[in-house]
Amino acid sequence: MAANRLTQRVDVTVTLVNPRPDLVHRVRLHQLVGGSDDAVVAYQDVLSERVRLVVDTVTRIDAAERSVRPAADSTLPYDYLIYAVGSGSAEPGVPGAAEFAYPLATLEEAQRLRATLDATPAAAPVTVVGAGPTGIEIAAELADAGRRVTLVCGGVLGPYLHTRGRRSVAKRLAKLGVTVIDGSDAKVTAVSRDTVRLANGRELPSEVTVWTVGFGVPDLAARSGLSTDAVGRLLTDETLTSVDDARILAAGDSAAPSNQPLRMSCLNATPLGARAADTVLSRLAGKHPETIHQGFYAQCISLGRSAGIYQFANRSDVAVWLHVDEGMGARIKELVCKGIPGHLSKEAHRPGSFRLHRAPGGVAKRRRLLQANGAHHTEAPTAPGRAG
Repeated sequence: MAANRLTQRVDVTVTLVNPRPDLVHRVRLHQLVGGSDDAVVAYQDVLSERVRLVVDTVTRIDAAERSVRPAADSTLPYDYLIYAVGSGSAEPGVPGAAEFAYPLATLEEAQRLRATLDATPAAAPVTVVGAGPTGIEIAAELADAGRRVTLVCGGVLGPYLHTRGRRSVAKRLAKLGVTVIDGSDAKVTAVSRDTVRLANGRELPSEVTVWTVGFGVPDLAARSGLSTDAVGRLLTDETLTSVDDARILAAGDSAAPSNQPLRMSCLNATPLGARAADTVLSRLAGKHPETIHQGFYAQCISLGRSAGIYQFANRSDVAVWLHVDEGMGARIKELVCKGIPGHLSKEAHRPGSFRLHRAPGGVAKRRRLLQANGAHHTEAPTAPGRAG
């Protein structure tokens, strides 16, 4: 989104560095595992022809020299850098999880899990650890395909969901045959090759254990000497500008504006990409950039191929009583999934057309959030307005 949007100016050259030759459609990774989608989109379908794609991994950002160092390519200079490295699986702190469990936050992890399941008998027990959206989706997907699935929540099922939405999800999982283990004892203390041990000493047989407990971010910013929050997200002001350098911005899961980051989600990532690009374009034009605000929140979860839930939330990103479930929930989920590359494709052909990050509302809510958490509205030094 950020790269496409920057092409509004004809005097700007844009380079996108990405470790893969295709865009990973991350919200469909559970479908890759289940066999109903490959979870990738060709860049030619979503990226402007004016954006140069470099397939490589950046190993270091040199802010003083205004350059990035890819692993295989030569050093790439920049006038402005947008840091949008996203997130992946968090390092598991449970004994045995790193060795024996299968995470599901990246394309390669999903492909590995798919290959493992293909080689595992259909009747073998599968345990999914973590009952956020990823855990719920993969548990439902596998159960819908006939697998014996146990979902270990580590607490409550769907922590983000409203009570009514949670009941709907629980009902659907039960219909699919998923065994849900929740409550205070539903915490995993150890994982072995064929078992999952819970806090109460209970051991669950598990031929394949899927680990969906939390996300982590790459350590590129920290390794490059830039200020980050405790998780490793790049610290920025409310215009998404790094607190260290006015030529570096951050967007998506790897951004921590005012040390109060938005929820890691596709709903926030795309608008933040547009906002970061708009900050750069404002500075190039000699204008003061706008600050971030989100005026719309929700969470959309698929529950197999024929059901889902669309959970509405208020402007503070707290779930409310209203939700849409069953078949209509599945149809909305599919529209959301198709809408992600759709927004990118539209921006590629008509840069500047994306508007969701400018939706009214959200400014006052964001301000109150910062005040309530003792965060100050920091703002980086204004950078000179020149194009590279």
